[in-house]
Amino acid sequence: MAAELGVRVFRPWLGAELGWMVRALLLLLWFAARGGALYFHIGETEKKCFIEEIPDETMVIGNYRTQLYDKQREEYQPATPGLGMFVEVKDPEDKVILARQYGSEGRFTFTSHTPGEHQICLHSNSTKFSLFAGGMLRVHLDIQVGEHANDYAEIAAKDKLSELQLRVRQLVEQVEQIQKEQNYQRWREERFRQTSESTNQRVLWWSILQTLILVAIGVWQMRHLKSFFEAKKLV
Repeated sequence: MAAELGVRVFRPWLGAELGWMVRALLLLLWFAARGGALYFHIGETEKKCFIEEIPDETMVIGNYRTQLYDKQREEYQPATPGLGMFVEVKDPEDKVILARQYGSEGRFTFTSHTPGEHQICLHSNSTKFSLFAGGMLRVHLDIQVGEHANDYAEIAAKDKLSELQLRVRQLVEQVEQIQKEQNYQRWREERFRQTSESTNQRVLWWSILQTLILVAIGVWQMRHLKSFFEAKKLV
């Protein structure tokens, strides 16, 4: 009986401790793993946009390549060199920070100066149906954010760093990126709090206004009824 009670007392503490550790681990993984590869299909005049939440002063690198659908082979083949892609990036204030024409395969880079949701849009520059042949264009896109955008092999060769020095540099940059992510989350939390306070204040003033309107209508109705009864000589 005592053992059962001991287990029952110990389990909630253990569960809470494990839950805290799991949340902390997931948070660190979310902070550290920023970036992802995907592919999508677009038509000849279609435009695809993606939203990426990026802290301020963070470098972003995007690599892409295009493929055209071959109806005879019934599979996607590398696009012709004449087919290009136009890349446009807008910051949270809807300001264009990158607008450039690239080839069928390329790499674009930009640095965020404002924290928040950045819009990355791609579309083909082709207006010739012969290139598409009425088919779809497949675009493979890989976006890397923060320290994931760095080519550490190239950095090690350029700065002549040892394996230990390179690892230390990676850890330092990861810590800096985590700090940026934390600052961004605090900024989002502050904005959310300001929005909540503003909404609550508006709701309060709207409730006060509704109360005043109801009181005014009640007073007007009482005066109107009093005038009506006096006119009918009922009072």
